[in-house]
Amino acid sequence: MATKWNLDPAHSEITFKVKHMMISNIKGNFTDFTAEIEAEDDTFANAKTTATIQTASVSTNNTDRDNHLKSAEFFNAEANPTITFESTALNNEVTGNLTINGVTKPVVLDVDFGGINVDPWGNTKAGFSFEGKINRKDFGLNWNAALEAGGVMVSEEVKIAGELQFVKQA
Repeated sequence: MATKWNLDPAHSEITFKVKHMMISNIKGNFTDFTAEIEAEDDTFANAKTTATIQTASVSTNNTDRDNHLKSAEFFNAEANPTITFESTALNNEVTGNLTINGVTKPVVLDVDFGGINVDPWGNTKAGFSFEGKINRKDFGLNWNAALEAGGVMVSEEVKIAGELQFVKQA
């Protein structure tokens, strides 16, 4: 029988980084997301993982930029309130289907299993780190602006990463 592990949101984060004006990176994160794992054992071999991110929770610490990202030119948060991920395989990497802006594409993310430990309150926790890259245009996030000196305002490549901690359910 599979064991369920639920996300511990207080000890988890999902971040992204994208090149801006071809000279520096802008970082952001999502502040509202859930995830769960169903695993046959504590090795997590072939575990099933699902995650849901509330698109409107995007944060880059700049209100104008955040509002632009929520608009129809990027995430279209009103029409597409969630970003979802469902794994299809998990080993040293996780393969799955990522849906952004109503478009689903397969992705492969590198995963590092941090291990399992018990917290001072008796909760069994498991930790994972992940990272990968996606092309935002694959998901219909096409807005851009040409720069006078050449190049574009926002890179097509987006680096995504996460630190996720899960609590084993009884």
